[in-house]
Amino acid sequence: MEPTNQSTVSEFLLLGLTDDPALQPLIFSLFLSMYLVTVLGNLLIILAVSSDSHLHTPMYFFLCSLSCNDICLSTCIIPKMLLSIQTQDQRITYAACLTQVCFVIVFALLENFFLGVMSYDRYVAICHPLRYRVIMNPCLCVLLIMISLLISIFHGLLHSLMVLRLSFCIDLEIPHFFCELAQVVKLACSDTLVENILIYVSSCIFVGVPLSGIVFSYIHIISSVLRMPSSEGKHKAFSTCGSHLSVVSLFYGTGFGVYISFAVTDSPRKSAVASVMYTLVPQMLNPFLNSLRNRDMKKALRKLTGRTTSLL
Repeated sequence: MEPTNQSTVSEFLLLGLTDDPALQPLIFSLFLSMYLVTVLGNLLIILAVSSDSHLHTPMYFFLCSLSCNDICLSTCIIPKMLLSIQTQDQRITYAACLTQVCFVIVFALLENFFLGVMSYDRYVAICHPLRYRVIMNPCLCVLLIMISLLISIFHGLLHSLMVLRLSFCIDLEIPHFFCELAQVVKLACSDTLVENILIYVSSCIFVGVPLSGIVFSYIHIISSVLRMPSSEGKHKAFSTCGSHLSVVSLFYGTGFGVYISFAVTDSPRKSAVASVMYTLVPQMLNPFLNSLRNRDMKKALRKLTGRTTSLL
């Protein structure tokens, strides 16, 4: 294949999950349903927390931030996929592809940081309850969100600028349903050693640090809970952390599953299907995990539903 300078690359082709035309309506319906559930579920979380003054605490502030991020991450991927299926046009411009790469990296990394920040919040609440309001003050909460956002934006822009220096081959077909960084880099005909090293190093640092913080926090949380004398206190502490731990398990569990699928299969399409579990399913299920196991959230959702019904 002859290399093509990036300035002459006008578009890529997103091959999607399957070539079978008979399956396209099913895939369209499935992903449209997933997107609607993701957006509506996370919007309900945001509205419920905003409308209930009892939930104006750091824990629910971070939960709202996570819900906003889930909506943004899904919006970066699904609408373009639905449009491609509906119009039967698999093309995506070079600029749009690079933009999608950047935003997916930003919001995926931000998800990692938000989960880490939420685990720190639970650690302070359970291990240092008397100092919770002092430590988790509004300034610190906003600062943690802003630092996470700035690091994520820097990380996304760094990878996007690295892709800009690559030259691409004539075959510009991406066997995926969105422009994933690894798939775009594979299409390059120029040397990608620096970019591949950057991907692995940055992944280890920016995913490893929040994950290490989560593990550290929950080791101390479990240790503190086990030392509690009353079974009621233990139950309350575990129920407080249960929803967050479920979200963490889902997000990192699917992430490791995708990594294993990349390692054991040579089929790009199978890897694309596995990516659905990591990039879309956790964002869809997070509202259910955060509300079904949380008494305060269920009460706030009932109040919100009651107000909506009375207005109608």
